[in-house]
Amino acid sequence: MSLLEVKDVNQFYGGSHILRNVSLSAALGEVTVVLGRNGVGKTTLLKSLMGLVPIKSGDITFNGAPITNKTPYERARAGIGYVPQGREIFARLTVEDNLRMGLASQSGGTPIPAELYELFPVLKQMLGRRGGDLSGGQQQQLAIARALAAGPKLLILDEPTEGIQPNIIKDIGRVIRMLADRGDMAIVLVEQYYDFAEALADRYVVMERGEVLASGPGSEMAEKGVRQLVAI
Repeated sequence: MSLLEVKDVNQFYGGSHILRNVSLSAALGEVTVVLGRNGVGKTTLLKSLMGLVPIKSGDITFNGAPITNKTPYERARAGIGYVPQGREIFARLTVEDNLRMGLASQSGGTPIPAELYELFPVLKQMLGRRGGDLSGGQQQQLAIARALAAGPKLLILDEPTEGIQPNIIKDIGRVIRMLADRGDMAIVLVEQYYDFAEALADRYVVMERGEVLASGPGSEMAEKGVRQLVAI
């Protein structure tokens, strides 16, 4: 059963038609990978899912309820976690305070989940360090942990491997797969690093000029020539 259903979504920026009748779904226990060349609307799609940009038409349903007109805050409270491109952590706040920001939708005094330190042990060692003093890879781990702090049912990730060293890419991939395999979370992943995406994909969606060009099970990506479809 799909946790997220996106149907015929259209979005405009100025006079430009950015998303054109985009439809996709994301199920609990699965990673849905969204692929495509730069500028095809992948980030705009994720921002639309989070309510950061308005859509012109179409429907977005989450956990059986329509969220098309919900605010980003309401979507976060409903159980959507978002890791934006570029991480956007709070550079002047400590690691601990960044994690607490992920609990903003929870009641006061809610503790930081201990599981976050199990997923990303380096964060426990750096709780008092400012976010801006971390390496790019550590900042990405912090951004993911912040999104996970409130226990979302849907995790949206926008290019989490961008500018990250290979050993941390491997760690992030391991965490994403483990979260999906638990069966209580759906993951939507936008990714340019094809091998990383293919290794994680339970389902794939290829976008071209704001439209869905192809989609299907992740196991069919090689035989369907998806690498060639997204090659620059």
